[in-house]
Amino acid sequence: MAEVSFSVWFITGCSTGFGRELAKLTLDRGWPTVVTARDKSRVADLTDGRDNALALDLDVTDMDQTGKAVRAAEEKFGRIDVLVNNAGYGYQAAIEEGEEDEIRAMFDANVFGLFAMTRAVLPGMRSRRKGHIINITSLAGFMGLPGSGYYAATKHAVEGFSDALSLEAGPLGIKVTCVEPGPFRTDWAGRSLKQTPGRIADYAETAGARMAATSGYSGRQPGDPVRAGEAMIAATEAEEAPRHLVLGAFAYQNVTKKLKERLAQIELWEEISLSADFPS
Repeated sequence: MAEVSFSVWFITGCSTGFGRELAKLTLDRGWPTVVTARDKSRVADLTDGRDNALALDLDVTDMDQTGKAVRAAEEKFGRIDVLVNNAGYGYQAAIEEGEEDEIRAMFDANVFGLFAMTRAVLPGMRSRRKGHIINITSLAGFMGLPGSGYYAATKHAVEGFSDALSLEAGPLGIKVTCVEPGPFRTDWAGRSLKQTPGRIADYAETAGARMAATSGYSGRQPGDPVRAGEAMIAATEAEEAPRHLVLGAFAYQNVTKKLKERLAQIELWEEISLSADFPS
C-alpha cells in the first residue's frame, strides 16, 4: 500500500485569528481539514464547495459535542493526524479583582476543553501509533504579566499537561508541540479578550496600565498570523518536531530572558536547595 502523503487536520476555534488562517493554509494545500467553531456558519466561507473540508459546530466546553465532533471527523476522513487545540480566549483583571465566574469560564475553555479534545483524539492516534497534537498556549505559558495572572495560569496548566502528554504518548508515535505566540495581528483583543475594570487604585500602574495598553493595541501587533500558520505546518513536517515553538520576536526575547533569569535564580539557591534532603 502506498504511504499516505498528507495529514488530516482538526482545528478548533476557526472563526477568527490563528485557527482561521491556519485552516485557510491547510485547505488551500488540499489537505483534509475539520474546521470548527461554536457556530459553523461562521466558517462556511472557508469550507463551502470543498471536498477536503468538514465544518462542525463545536463548543469545546461541551463534552458531548466534543466526542461527536471527533467521531464525525473520523467517519468523514478515516482518521485525525493533527489536532490543533486553538479554541480559547483571554481574561484580564488584577488578581485581587478577578471575578470567580469569569475565571472558571476561562478555565473551562482554555484548560478543560483542551483536555477533553485531547482525550477524544488519543485513542485513534494511539491505535495508529501516529499523530501530532498542537496546543496553542502563549508566552504567558512561561511568564505571568500584570493583569493577566488568571490567563497565564490557564496557559501554564496547558504547558504542564503537554509535558506529561509528551512523555506518555511520545513512545507511541504521538508528537506534542506547544505554540507560544506573543502579540499577533488578530482580533484577539477585540473579540476574544474579556476584562474586569480595575477599581483598586493601588493596581492602576501595574494591572490597570497593562489592561489599557492591551485593549488599545489591537491591529498594531507585530506578529503575522499567516506566517504563524506556516510555522505550525513546518513543525508538523519536521522530522524532530519542536516541543516548544515560540512565535514572534517579542515572545522569543521575553521567553528566553525569563528562562535565563529563572535558571540563574535557581542556581543561586543551589546550596539551600540541596540541603533540604536528609543527610546521606
